[in-house]
This record gives sequence, structure tokens and C-alpha cells, in this order.
Amino acid sequence: MNPPTITARAWSVWIVGLLVYLVAVFHRSSLAVAGLAATDRFDISASQLATFTMLQLVVYAGMQIPVGLLVDRFGSRSVLLCGTALLTLAQTGFALAESYPAALIARVFVGMGDAMTFICVLRLVATWFPARRIPIVTQLTGTLGQLGAVLAAVPMTWALGHLGWTKAYLVAASLGLVLAVAVLLVLHDSPGHRNLRGPALSLSAVRRSLAASWAHPGTRLGFWMHFSTQFSSTALSLLWGYPFFVKGELQSSSTAGLLLTLMVLSVMAAGPTLGWLVGSHPWHRSTMVLTIVGAIVTVWTVVLAWPGHAPTWLLVVLVIVVGVGGPASMIGFDVGRTSNPHERLASASGIINQGGFIASLVLVIVIGIVLDWRTPGGGSDYTPSAFRWAMSTQYLIWALGIVQVYRYRVRTRRVVDRDELEGVLVRPPG
Repeated sequence: MNPPTITARAWSVWIVGLLVYLVAVFHRSSLAVAGLAATDRFDISASQLATFTMLQLVVYAGMQIPVGLLVDRFGSRSVLLCGTALLTLAQTGFALAESYPAALIARVFVGMGDAMTFICVLRLVATWFPARRIPIVTQLTGTLGQLGAVLAAVPMTWALGHLGWTKAYLVAASLGLVLAVAVLLVLHDSPGHRNLRGPALSLSAVRRSLAASWAHPGTRLGFWMHFSTQFSSTALSLLWGYPFFVKGELQSSSTAGLLLTLMVLSVMAAGPTLGWLVGSHPWHRSTMVLTIVGAIVTVWTVVLAWPGHAPTWLLVVLVIVVGVGGPASMIGFDVGRTSNPHERLASASGIINQGGFIASLVLVIVIGIVLDWRTPGGGSDYTPSAFRWAMSTQYLIWALGIVQVYRYRVRTRRVVDRDELEGVLVRPPG
């Protein structure tokens, strides 16, 4: 049962969990403004640079279901502590790496630590907050967590320029030490338990639990919502946004950093609004997602079709609209929450969270391959034409996602009672 009201203790638990997630986003995004520096430091091509993010996303996506099962079994507090420790050690290794293979290994562990954060916080929100407040707090989690990407844009650009690679990443890694202490002192899994343990799961029980989650069309709808909305902003913020703006659209380094920051601010502005809309109109969650994806496709089409390089004002519109895709992907988790019992919530969230990162992984890889193909002589001297080819590959992913969202929205509406759904989310308890 969810508590009837929000307590001060609930806010303190949420804030600590949010800070862990924020720093995870920072570590995840820290390579976005260091892409060109990494190319020079490790003497690598665009495809090799993309491999950093590819491996990170492969590990992140692959860890979602195991992490969900771990959270259901051992609780958010224990898993968050493990994730914080992994992130700290991984970023330290990345700071000290002098070879491409060593840096790759470090990014693998960044992906593992990153994977152990968001699902934990979702579980805390679902445990500590009243049901009618969960959509808005979930959106606030995703929204405020994106401040980590802001810190990875302008401040990290400054740190790389003034402190150098090693010192900049060592300072970033040190944040984990402070957070580990905060988790130990403040965070509890539930109002009545510091550490909440679920039943031990055998292999057959794990299979049955995952099969039951996936069998519900609402879980699949949530997966494809996440798949369709997130990948464009993720690919820009994690790796290709800075090179695209500088090399593809001929913007200055400072303008590119500001555009990436503006995209994060767009995420933060859209999140609470979408949270309110989801809580007020849960039956229309898929309509919201389809509308937002349509807007993202439209703006990208204008940018890519613009003669020559796009004007700065149009790039501003692009990052604002693309940024909305981040909080839109969170709608998928709300669909999964209302489609699964509480004991399967984390594992179902893990299934859904794979969607956007699988799509992002594919896009990051394909962009790197196309850039190498369309760039004469190789290296990092990408041309605007090469970026137009590379960014146009997004249309294939959008087409698949839109078709699947529509398919599973029809199936979900066949098995969900509209009055019950809206009553659960908007009617006060009692």
C-alpha cells in the first residue's frame, strides 16, 4: 500500500536517490563534450569513438532486467550503493586510461554503475509516495536528474580545457564518495524498513515473473513508448550532438555547448507538465507519445532539408523539441506501473527501460558508421553532408517505434478498464 500523504522523510529519501541518479547521468553524459578530445587522446576514428557509447549503452540496456530483479530481491538501498561504487571506480579508471582498450573497459563499468540507479529511484518513488503523486514525482526524477547532463556540458567543457583530461575526470569521480555516505545515512527502502528484502527467486521463478510482465500488452506498450521517444536526444547528449553542431552545422564550440545545455533545460521544463498530464489523463498517454514523436520528426526534417547549414534559431527549436522526448519516454514507465503488480514493478521497469537505450545504441553505432563512410580520408574532419546522411538514419527507428506504439496501444486498451485506470490515478484515497 502507498502512504496516504507525502512526508518530509519521503522527500529526503527521494532527494538522496535523485542525487545518485543525477551523478549517474553526469558520468553517462561526460563523454558528449569530450568526443573530439577522446579522438585525439586515443587516436581513434568515428566508429571507434562511437564504440565508447555503444559499449556503455549495451551494458546499460543488458543490465536493466538483472538490475530490476536485484532491486525486487535486495531493495533499492543496497543496489544504489553498489552502483555508486562502480561509477566512482569506473570514472577513476577512465581518467587514468592512456590506451583505447583501457578506456573501453572503464566505460563498460560506467554503464554497469549507471544501470543500477534509475530503476532503484523509481522503486523508491512507488514505495514512498501516494499513488496519485507517483506520475509527477517520476517526471521530476527524470527531469531534475538531467541536471547531470548540464554539469557534463558547460562545466565539463571548462574542466577539460583548464584541468586536462585526467584531473577533470578524477574530480568527477570523487562525487561518488560523498553520495555513498548520503545513501548509508539517509536512504531507507520503505517507511518501515532500512533494507527491504524480497523473496529469493529461483531461475524458474525469474522466468515466470519476466514472462508475466512481458505478456501484458501494457508492458510492451511502455517498452515501445520508451523506444520511440528517447533515442534522438540520447544520441545527441551522449556523443554526437557536439560534433554535429560544430562540424555539421558550423557552430562555435561555445554555441554547441549552449545548445546541449538548452536541450537539457527543455527536458526539465517539459517533465513536470507531462507528469501532470499523465496523472490527469492516463487514458491518453499513448496519444501524448505519438504527438511528441511526430513533432520531433517534423523539426528534424526541416533541419536536414534546410539549404546549407541550418540557422541558429532553428537549431534552438530542434534541441527544445528533441529534449521533450526525454520526459516523454518516462510515460512508458507509468504504463508499466499500472500494468504490473508491485512485486514485479522493478523488473517490468527494467524491461521498459531497455527500449530507449536499445534504439539509442543502434543510432549511435549507425551514425558512426555512416560518418566514416561519408568522410573522405577518415579522421574526425566530418562534413555537413556526412552528418545529413548520418542523422537521416533516425527515420527508420521512428517508423518502427510508431507502428509498434500504435499496435500495442490498441491491445492494451482491450484489457484495461478506462474508468478504473483514471480512478486509480486521479481519485484521492479514502
